[in-house]
Amino acid sequence: MYIKIKLVIDFIIALIAMPFAGLIILISAICIKLDDSGPVFYMADRTGRFGKPFKMFKLRTMRVNAPDIRLDDDSTYNSENDPRVTAFGRIARKISIDELPQLINVLKGEMAIIGPRPDSVSYIGKYTDEERQILNVRPGITGYNQAINRNAAGTKEKLRNDIYYVNHMSFLFDVKILFMTVKTVFLRKNIYRKTEQTAEHIEEMSEVGKKELSAK
Repeated sequence: MYIKIKLVIDFIIALIAMPFAGLIILISAICIKLDDSGPVFYMADRTGRFGKPFKMFKLRTMRVNAPDIRLDDDSTYNSENDPRVTAFGRIARKISIDELPQLINVLKGEMAIIGPRPDSVSYIGKYTDEERQILNVRPGITGYNQAINRNAAGTKEKLRNDIYYVNHMSFLFDVKILFMTVKTVFLRKNIYRKTEQTAEHIEEMSEVGKKELSAK
């Protein structure tokens, strides 16, 4: 029952928030264009409720055609010194404004304000039976894992936290997660994941990608 009520609540919140978010997105769009004149949005292929794929809106924070770098657990590589990230992107990631366009996904019914962060489409085949239960709810702009770990958790730890959320989902829990997320962003905690694979994966960039990044 709460899933149905949550859909209505999320739509109303997104509708109210869009004018304010739209102003930030507009200012960000100008900054992105001044930065490297590339596209404003990055459309990420993500897995939605019941495994249905969708296009997730994000403000672009990486250089155009930047190579995709993944860690051993298939999570996205991120670092403060990542050469793929634009000047605007470094600021946007620290305060998470790059996620604001996902309010559009909420209005389309593809995402929720609070829920498990959506995985890439390619990872769905790696879910265990227990992990697949997170597909019973709509993915969120933020969630329990983001509130406590932000970007610092590995894939399996993230999935364990997502399962916990699905099994304990309630209005009060969602409100708590929202306040925890604001606190985490405000304190700028866990923006990057510490990993020993950094140098290894930087070396795995394609030669074309390296030349593109160094040229810019």
